[in-house]
Amino acid sequence: MGDKHISSQFDAELNSISTHVLEMGGLVESQLHQAVYALIHLSLETAEQVLETENRINQMEVNIDHEIISTIGRRQPTARDLRFLMAISRTTQNLERAGDEVARVARMVKSIIEGGTPRSLPISELRLAADLAAGMLRKTLDAFARLDTAMALTIIKDDNEIDAEYNGFLRKLITYMMEDARTISPSLDLLFLAKSLERVGDHAKNIAEQIIFIVKGEDVRHSPMDKVESVVG
Repeated sequence: MGDKHISSQFDAELNSISTHVLEMGGLVESQLHQAVYALIHLSLETAEQVLETENRINQMEVNIDHEIISTIGRRQPTARDLRFLMAISRTTQNLERAGDEVARVARMVKSIIEGGTPRSLPISELRLAADLAAGMLRKTLDAFARLDTAMALTIIKDDNEIDAEYNGFLRKLITYMMEDARTISPSLDLLFLAKSLERVGDHAKNIAEQIIFIVKGEDVRHSPMDKVESVVG
């Protein structure tokens, strides 16, 4: 009876940590949507709102790490529970880094607005890359909530779409810069901005890999796609 009580307490602690991770992920996703809005509408106010909440995301990572360390110290988990806590730590790290990229987007939007970027530059064309990154992050959080390895596999494959979008945008910006030297500086701003969106997708993919690690016990980081597919089954 005592062991059962301890087990249920442990389960409650793991559920609490999972909930906090999802809250952190939801905040990063919300910030990404705001940063994209700021970019498309060149809204200085929205960009500043994104930056105001950056510290909150950082603090959430610190709090979750503290919960993980406390839980490991008290419960000394083994097997899947230990894998779960290790994966949670990597997940929060990726969410925090995704949040850093979103903040970088907001700072670059401020730079673009304050620098008076020519309206002829393809700012609106970043919308697709931004939507892909936001969609990946949302699907990753859904997959994490359900520990859905099939969806995690789909997310890992989706990362190629963002990479292709980034490469296409890069080629377009090079054309603009070659045609008009005055666009070089603002084009570089857009290039770094596009790279930040691509990195958000990378962090979503990394979290998807942690979902597979939790469920299957296999570390598929840096693995070829056929290996990941065979692990997921």
